[in-house]
Amino acid sequence: MTEAIGLRERKKIQTRRRLLAEATRLFSERGFDQVSVAEIADAADVSKMTVFNYFDSKEDLVLAPMEEHIGDVARVVRDRVSGESAVAGMRRQFLAAIERRDPSVGMSDSPVALGLLQLIQQTPALLTRAHAFFARTDELLVDALVGEGEDRAVARVVAAQLIGTRNALIAENHRRLLAGESADAIASDAVVLAGRAFDLLEKGLGDFATRP
Repeated sequence: MTEAIGLRERKKIQTRRRLLAEATRLFSERGFDQVSVAEIADAADVSKMTVFNYFDSKEDLVLAPMEEHIGDVARVVRDRVSGESAVAGMRRQFLAAIERRDPSVGMSDSPVALGLLQLIQQTPALLTRAHAFFARTDELLVDALVGEGEDRAVARVVAAQLIGTRNALIAENHRRLLAGESADAIASDAVVLAGRAFDLLEKGLGDFATRP
């Protein structure tokens, strides 16, 4: 029974990946608005109903990988070890994600990941929804901090700094990937930049950019 369940799950994962790959290819070739769900189904050799069994809409199909990571930052803060600060927990998680070339921190140069990134940046409706995901990520982190006894107003200030830093690091990784560099080529620089960014968070801006 365990093996049967495992096989079904593997087939689901394979179907999901195939749908994502074919949709990305079609969107890249013709544009998001010019491709129908039926065409994606045909390309992936499944029924239109199968597509909707996995995704509620075309937008969901594109943004599903991003949506899976909405709660990552809040989870890191909630699950950090005793004695570890929120900044230290985020640093640890981010550096580990770079090491494993995780697309959630902008470290995947697979054709599908790059295709989705380009598509989101070029499609206003998708970009708007992606920004809504960022806002939701922020709210979840605020809730996590409030759950530990922080004042909500202070939690918002802290969350803005944590999320802003993380998003800036990811944006730089995306910029370099879209410029044609590989994830392996930018990894060491990404580690250095992340280290400096989290150092600034941890120690405060202080005398940073003091005018001589």
